[in-house]
Amino acid sequence: MTTGRTIGRSVWAWALALAVIALAATPLVAHWLTNPEDQRLVDLDVYRTGGSAILRGLPLYDVITPAPQLLPFTYPPVGAMLAVPLAVISWPAAQWVWTTAIFVALALTVRLAFRPLFDGVRTAASAVRAGTGLAGGGAVAVPLLLALLTVACTYLMPIRDQVRFGQVDLFLVALCLLDCVARRPRWPRGMLIGLATAVKLTPGVFLIYLAVTGFPRGDGDPGQRRAFFMATFTAALLTLLPFLVITQDAWDFWFGALLDSERLGANAATTNQSLRGMLLRLYLPGPPTQAIWLAAVAVIGWYGFRHARRAFRDGDTLTGVALTGLMAVLLSPVAWIHHLAWVTVVLAALAGSGRDRTRLLVAGGVWLYYVLPIPWWGVTIKALEIPVFSPVVGKIVQNAFGLGAVALVWLLGSWLPRRTSRRDLSNSGCAPSTAR
Repeated sequence: MTTGRTIGRSVWAWALALAVIALAATPLVAHWLTNPEDQRLVDLDVYRTGGSAILRGLPLYDVITPAPQLLPFTYPPVGAMLAVPLAVISWPAAQWVWTTAIFVALALTVRLAFRPLFDGVRTAASAVRAGTGLAGGGAVAVPLLLALLTVACTYLMPIRDQVRFGQVDLFLVALCLLDCVARRPRWPRGMLIGLATAVKLTPGVFLIYLAVTGFPRGDGDPGQRRAFFMATFTAALLTLLPFLVITQDAWDFWFGALLDSERLGANAATTNQSLRGMLLRLYLPGPPTQAIWLAAVAVIGWYGFRHARRAFRDGDTLTGVALTGLMAVLLSPVAWIHHLAWVTVVLAALAGSGRDRTRLLVAGGVWLYYVLPIPWWGVTIKALEIPVFSPVVGKIVQNAFGLGAVALVWLLGSWLPRRTSRRDLSNSGCAPSTAR
């Protein structure tokens, strides 16, 4: 029974959780919102520039941000339409509004992704309450755990880069995750995935996820099939809308800017941790690189979506979402380090309900791996110019986050199901058969 004391504890716990997040995030926010103005939240400046171009009637894909960045708008035209409110408010206000929204999106992502862990904590608190007669254990534990996990995820390098650049990735992660795991959505499921896909294309991997889990009709899930149609409809609607409103800009993107990957930046730069980015840093001739990349995309894509489908059928939707998020990073021609915001969902899938110590240790190791700026260590090793060592080891370390993402696909696709099966057998008192 809920008492006034329990409600009071809950309110104080949430207030304390908010204070913990704010205090822990302050050094990061203070650093990136007080650095030189021409280096501050440069991607947010791109969004505002796109919105401003719409308001001023300028060619969207010809405008660039002020010197020294000189960055073009690289998103579909509907993204610029949605960015118009950012262009209306002042630059300082936009920085604070956007940065605050990033942390709201992160907290929402953590709350959704780590739901099994929160449920486990709530269950444990209820057991303690039943045994001791103390009230409100879960009401206090859940907010504090949310704060702890949010702070831990804040200092992942892909999340730090969200704040540094003022990026949109966490909003897209939250939209796709919410669409997939919400228990009783108040919107047509699939609509949020369609919105995310229309804004930045790479979430389109979730259309594939919905398709492989929803089809064929005799074998797929009807709910996933309906979500696929809704996502496709929403993405198509938001893609066609700019042709009616900003017709020339829509043509310029789909038949020009989209085909020029160099608009996104130096594709061979360290920050591009996609399969293609890692291959480009080998500096092989163009045709072999292209052939190897297409083969790698086919193999890893097949493996990732196959196991995402199996995870969904096994009732582990979160792992299916995590695998699909990694596909968005690895299969894309360009995936900067901040695109690896999906690591937050991967950590939650690995941690599970928190009852398996091995899974928690693996999740902790993955967290530490993506906190450290390992790819930049590779740049330092290459700069040493030690024969053989620098070019070989340096390039491997430089690709650390992309190679790590490939390893995570295997962890989620193969290791985790085996680990879960063995634990289920152990808990049921059964042992794997040793008969030959």
